[in-house]
This record gives sequence, C-alpha cells and structure tokens, in this order.
Amino acid sequence: MNASSDHPRGPRTGPAGAAARRFPDIREAAAAVLTGVVALYIALVAFGNITDFDTNREFVRHVLAMDTTFRDDGVMWRAVTSRVWQDAAYVAIIVWESAAALVLIAATGLWLRRGDRHRARSLSTAGLLMLLVLFGAGFIALGGEWFAMWQSEKWNGLDAASRVVLLSGLTLLTVHTTRDRPGAAGGGTD
Repeated sequence: MNASSDHPRGPRTGPAGAAARRFPDIREAAAAVLTGVVALYIALVAFGNITDFDTNREFVRHVLAMDTTFRDDGVMWRAVTSRVWQDAAYVAIIVWESAAALVLIAATGLWLRRGDRHRARSLSTAGLLMLLVLFGAGFIALGGEWFAMWQSEKWNGLDAASRVVLLSGLTLLTVHTTRDRPGAAGGGTD
C-alpha cells in the first residue's frame, strides 16, 4: 500500500502529500516535530547560558547559597556558599544542556530522514531523559526541595523547570508511540 495512493480521493499532492510520503504514520511526524521543538528549546537555553553567563550564574549561586529562602536553621546547613562549587555546578548544567541539545538535534535529523526509526527513538529517549534528569531531579527535586528554591520569590525556577519536564515527558510518550517499519534499517516492528 502506497501512502500517496491509499487516500480515498486519490493520490495526495502538495505539502500534505509530501508529509504523508515522508511520515506514513502521523505519530512519526509528531515525534519528529516534538523532538525538534525540544532540541531547539534546549539549544537556545544552553546558548543563552553561554552567551549571558553571568545572569544565570547568579541564579545558580543564589539557589545554592539559599540566601533568599526563609533561612531556617533546620535547612541552612544544606547551603553551598563556595563560589568555586557554585560555578562548577553551573558549568556542569551548561555542559549537560549542551549535550542534551546535540543528542536531540541528532535524533531530529534521524526522524526527518526516512531511515532507522529505532535509532531515532533511542536517541530521542536518551536526550529527553537527560532533560528529565536535569530539570526533574536537578531543578525540581534538588533545587526546589533540597535547596528550598520554592521559598525564594526572586530566584525560583520551579515553573520553568516544570514546563521543561512536562514538554519532555509528553515528547517522550509521543516518541514511544511510534513503531519501526518493516524493512527499514534497524527494522522489525515493536
């Protein structure tokens, strides 16, 4: 069955027909688009952190120092006040974001080629899990709870982190609704 000729009204033409031939399954198109959106987003985040290093470094320093929280003695022992450790954490965040962006850009390229869906899914999964670890475990769990970021009115990134976790999680679910096509490189079906 040909994707361009199985339409009840005849062959598909124009942009919709081209998309149907490239992505015989709309789930593949959704996986490609969502993976590309997340790749673009995290690439811009990493780029912004690199080109405007000082702004977000201050964010990380304040969160780790816990200097805008309620300053409860029961939790202030958790604060990291060493500038060296604060800056090391910030550089590690940028490196992790950059690596996730590169993985997701590669995954998007694989989705857009008509090749190995298994590799596209695997790379997408790896990049999305990297973001879920960074923003879910790093920002929401450690930043939000361990360093009490939720208490800060000025240096609170929980809303932004939650958006990334939501977008990454939805994209991950979409990626895993796709199937390998028989005869494709890496072939088989799920």
